[in-house]
Amino acid sequence: MKVILVENVDKLGVAGDIVDVKRGYAQNYLFKQGLAMPKTPENLNIVKTRKKAFEAKAAQALADAEALAKELDQKVLEMPVKAGEGERLYGAITVGDIAQKIREEGFEVEKRLIKLGEPIKTLGEHKVELRLHPQVKTEVIIKPTRIEE
Repeated sequence: MKVILVENVDKLGVAGDIVDVKRGYAQNYLFKQGLAMPKTPENLNIVKTRKKAFEAKAAQALADAEALAKELDQKVLEMPVKAGEGERLYGAITVGDIAQKIREEGFEVEKRLIKLGEPIKTLGEHKVELRLHPQVKTEVIIKPTRIEE
């Protein structure tokens, strides 16, 4: 089934693209989430008129992501934690903790944009990838520091 994407969809395409997907995926996910619309002559005309707005929005999102990436690139975020013997943490630092720390630093980054293989469980520096845009990636350095009791 051919659909017109209304929003960017990971691993499928960007807004304005015409893609071929399975009918169930289109009806049960793309249409219900407002991410796509059926390919019809009327919808094609709507997309043509909105294309400039799509392009402007996409360009602005890319520019915003690049600016944020420039500010966050290799930024060291120290996180105070309790640690035991062998440099092991009591608990772990998760994506939610990292998102909260970035927010405290004055930046707005959604949790889903933070790519952390597994929770951080040791002291030291850990590089964490941020995928701010499909074309923009950066890294921050998470440095758990021991809290003296």
